Amino acid sequence: MTMSTWNDLEEYQPRVLKLLGNSFEKNRLAHAYLFEGKKGTGKKEVSLLLARSYFCEKPDGHKPCETCRNCKRIHSGNHPDLHLVEPDGLSIKKWQIQSLQEEFTKTGVESHKKLYIISHADKMTANAANSLLKFLEEPNADTMAILLTEQVHQMLNTILSRCQTLTFMPLPVSAIEKELLKQDVPANYARLAARMTNSSEKALELSRDDWFAQARLVVIKLYEVIFKRNGQAFVQVQTQWVPFFAEKEQQDMAFDLLLYVYKDILSIQIGNTDHVIYQDLLPQLEQHAIQVSRQKILEKITSILEAKKRLQMNVSPQLLMEQLVLSLQEG
Repeated sequence: MTMSTWNDLEEYQPRVLKLLGNSFEKNRLAHAYLFEGKKGTGKKEVSLLLARSYFCEKPDGHKPCETCRNCKRIHSGNHPDLHLVEPDGLSIKKWQIQSLQEEFTKTGVESHKKLYIISHADKMTANAANSLLKFLEEPNADTMAILLTEQVHQMLNTILSRCQTLTFMPLPVSAIEKELLKQDVPANYARLAARMTNSSEKALELSRDDWFAQARLVVIKLYEVIFKRNGQAFVQVQTQWVPFFAEKEQQDMAFDLLLYVYKDILSIQIGNTDHVIYQDLLPQLEQHAIQVSRQKILEKITSILEAKKRLQMNVSPQLLMEQLVLSLQEG
């Protein structure tokens, strides 16, 4: 995620930023925060933003100036009073928390303030968590802790009770799409990849994956053959679809890719052309939208959703696709 200014992050996590902004304005920052939410929702970016606001020499209200020495040092990852703890291997060890505590017994190098961020806080060993607990129970006035986790249910209740928890919501599709476009992902891939996951990192990975580009083509080709009803759809399923989408996860994604084609036709029929995901197929889809009734498109969408459900019941993928093709060719 490249976003980092207050305004950028406000667009992605408005509730979290509003709460933090109000706390700054009223001088009521908590001594310990727990940021919890799925991967790719901006927890680390917001923790570093909060750190810049905390240490900024000339803030604009609650927003960091981004240009003073402190802001620049946090950006470059070398501010002496900001400490980031990450798992050493698979876990955060007791010695990591103890060395953090030792650091905090010293006076702040730049000011009296100190701030530490513990990434993947749920990966603390029991000993590390207990060491941290003592630390959280006796906070210094100018010390702030920010714990980050994707697995809040694995955190000790005693730690949770000493932190103010802020929940990071999955990113809106429009925000992920915008992020991908910023990263120079072509628009037709950005629109689709943004809808396949709620993490901008995963969406970026997907949009740059040759497999995904090929998957999109296999799905479009099958759709076109189904629409022509020239008897080639079953051959296509056997020779291209089944061999290409070999794993269950890939098959599930394939159904989503196909589903969006039919949803696009529905969007065109109800006058929402701007919502079309396969924008590069727009003239063709507009043509098809005239030829098929809205009721039929809704039935086809239902058929794909049913097939998606049945995929989880270990039905043969080829049999499932052949039944789906029959259903999609009707009407």
